Amino acid sequence: MAASLLSDGECAIRDVPELSDVEVMAELLSKLGADVRSEGGVTRIDANRLTETTAPHELAGRMRASFLLAGPLLARTGRARIPLPGGCRIGERPVELHLKGFAALGAEIEVVAGYVECSAKNLRGASVYLDFPSVGATENIMMAAALADGTTTIQNCAVEPEIVDLASFLVAAGADVRGSGTDTIRVKGVPSLSGCDHTVIPDRVEAGTYMTAAAITGGDVTVGNVVVDHLKPVVAKLREAGADVTESDGAVRVRADELKAIDIKTLPYPGFPTDMQAQFMALLSVVPGTSIVTETVFENRFMHAGELKRMGANIVVEGRVGVVEGVPALSGAEVRATDLRAGAGLILAGLIAGGETRVSDVYHIDRGYGGIDRKLRGLGANIDRIASR
Repeated sequence: MAASLLSDGECAIRDVPELSDVEVMAELLSKLGADVRSEGGVTRIDANRLTETTAPHELAGRMRASFLLAGPLLARTGRARIPLPGGCRIGERPVELHLKGFAALGAEIEVVAGYVECSAKNLRGASVYLDFPSVGATENIMMAAALADGTTTIQNCAVEPEIVDLASFLVAAGADVRGSGTDTIRVKGVPSLSGCDHTVIPDRVEAGTYMTAAAITGGDVTVGNVVVDHLKPVVAKLREAGADVTESDGAVRVRADELKAIDIKTLPYPGFPTDMQAQFMALLSVVPGTSIVTETVFENRFMHAGELKRMGANIVVEGRVGVVEGVPALSGAEVRATDLRAGAGLILAGLIAGGETRVSDVYHIDRGYGGIDRKLRGLGANIDRIASR
């Protein structure tokens, strides 16, 4: 959706999920002057006449993805004024790498009153080395480089499937992007981008969450509309824990009976995703034995451990390591979704806890899961939403 600002024609984006973050991004684009229409999972964006280059704080402060507007606005208009990012409080996620890339392309950058202000008469291709393979920085620099003069080389860049999907979108709109999915991406700038029609890839974390739900409940669930290759680390760890995982074209079936303790360590893709850590901690809390969970991506991503302990889990956290001693059963409690994935993990814990579990602050969950309560009810869960989105 952010990349559509680079285009002077209409972009049709298909299979768009019903998420609160999508709604916020649509409103942000509208505030910038784009025409945004959504119907039946298709979002159409025409950014031919942009009228603003400042993202309003009351919207942009609600999600970190708002900072992805900086690259397209800078490339298309020569100016971008974006609030410092908001979103889940899971740790420091500075934007220095984004700004390093913009500066290499010739932008002047200032931070004034909580806003990042970027300006450039003409962006020009450059070589950018990322100190960490940041997904957001890779995306922002790719988008800014799409309309820059010359060729930009991004080294040590992120290799996530979402990077490849963004590159596919840009190429469909007329950009010259090569190397996506590898640690070096080259973007040869073009004068302009046109409209395009693009279908987004399935959400690998949502799929992984339902796969973990099958394992924690000892169920038998087939998750459709997936790209199996994107789920390799999750599949591998579920199998290591003793689950029966069957892969087929566009679907994964998970069956589980007796599970065993395992260790997980979050890493950038293709390692185990940090966005699946909370769900697996919920699973491991009821698996016999001792599991070690090591978080290397975000330093404050164990807030759900305290909530799981309220349900009877035996978890000790020290720094970036959590030691989980499996207990026979969890008990229902009133818990709080401290962030998006923590909320998903607490719902999974509630599926198997004795008694009633109430999860508050579900607005976090709605940012990344469309109709999670409805989908779980369809699988037989006793779950109801008692607060509106």
